[in-house]
Amino acid sequence: MVVDDSVVIRRLITRVLEEDREIEVVGTAANGVLALQKMEELLPDILTLDIEMPEMDGLETLVHLRQSYPKVRVIMFSTLTERGAQATIDSLMRGANDYVTKPSNAGQIEESMSRLRNILLPKIKQFYLHGETKIPERPAIAANSPEKAARPFVPAKPRSKPFRVLAIGVSTGGPTALGEVLPEIPADFPLPIIIVQHMPPLFTQFLADRLNSRSKIRVVEASQQMIVEAGTAYIAPGDYHMRFEQREGQIRIVLDQGPSENSCRPAVDVMLRSAAEVFQGDILVTILTGMGQDGRLGAELVKSLGGYVIAQDSESSVVWGMPGAVVEAGLADMVVSLKSVAQSIVRQVGKA
Repeated sequence: MVVDDSVVIRRLITRVLEEDREIEVVGTAANGVLALQKMEELLPDILTLDIEMPEMDGLETLVHLRQSYPKVRVIMFSTLTERGAQATIDSLMRGANDYVTKPSNAGQIEESMSRLRNILLPKIKQFYLHGETKIPERPAIAANSPEKAARPFVPAKPRSKPFRVLAIGVSTGGPTALGEVLPEIPADFPLPIIIVQHMPPLFTQFLADRLNSRSKIRVVEASQQMIVEAGTAYIAPGDYHMRFEQREGQIRIVLDQGPSENSCRPAVDVMLRSAAEVFQGDILVTILTGMGQDGRLGAELVKSLGGYVIAQDSESSVVWGMPGAVVEAGLADMVVSLKSVAQSIVRQVGKA
């Protein structure tokens, strides 16, 4: 179902979606009130939901949707403005599954339709790419279970020294996941936390601000030459890879706009590869919900150096692409539900 107060945008989205034989547009609505009235009759699998609408805006609509229809996937439509970015982060932390930015010029119909085909269609289909490979949620699943590893699993060696950094990679569903994990990290957490969340500029700053207000630890958007310190989480800024260098006894963040990897900048693989150079195998990697395979190669490198890898399970992931790639490659030492991620991290850090 397409929910937007603009007739032009509703028609534009509907035309693009109806070109795809795998997608059926069951209805449209001009505001949140009408959308909620149609939900019981139409029972859509996915909503595209505009943020700014009369009578009931997207954020309020989302709250009602999550109460009555928790399994419906929601893709927010926002504007690439400061206000739009803030509202998008709010919606993602309230349970929206993903977002796209509105076509900037609805007058250029073909250009707008082409952009929607390239961006919106993959975001809709990502929710079903791994539908047949989902696994039951369990408190912890051994990574050497036959159902988990497509490649032989190599158990983690007992650690003789502590971890030096926690590295988190996440994409689709990330703000909600980070909003559950980071507030559960204790104030005296002894490691720095480095995070790549696939997001554009501006959005990562607002995400860091929201998470900082909810967490016991400090959460910031990383900046050039920032010193990496224990008890602080550093989120890579949108459109910048995050790397690290050691100089005069300090580890500092280095940002650059090198080529995208896995169609991403920032990329999890870039972060993990650089972290492995500085921290060697003293890295605790956590791969959370997200589309694609970004993080698999980095996790493989960290694992080869003696690091430890935690992956979010299929059942609690919005999209089991990134953690699924790690699990299927036999790289995960532990596979846990989102609710157990923070506890598992703290426990592993305490053991090391």
